[in-house]
Amino acid sequence: MKITGSNVTIMVKDMDRSIEFYQPLGLSLMNRWDDNYAMLQGEGITIGIHPADGMVLTSGSVSIGFMVDEIIDAKARLSSHGIFFDEQNDGKSGIYLNFKDPDGTHLYFVKPMWG
Repeated sequence: MKITGSNVTIMVKDMDRSIEFYQPLGLSLMNRWDDNYAMLQGEGITIGIHPADGMVLTSGSVSIGFMVDEIIDAKARLSSHGIFFDEQNDGKSGIYLNFKDPDGTHLYFVKPMWG
């Protein structure tokens, strides 16, 4: 068996609202099957959007990170789309901006300090 691709699936309450949230972050809609499933893609990641159908939503201990070359541009992008983010966090491995999607999934932009 050979794995030919992968994606992270996020359970959401509202497909339209979630797609509208993720596209301004820099992800492109690859495919959508009505309100059953959608796939958005960015550099190095594919995210599946799936209706929660009454499930209690929580991202638990999982977060999704997006590496960026300029944290100032990431801040501007979030602000321009009215997305609340925690203040910049300078860690040993990079500079982080933490935020959440409309259903509470933990996300972050990071300008890595490696490479």
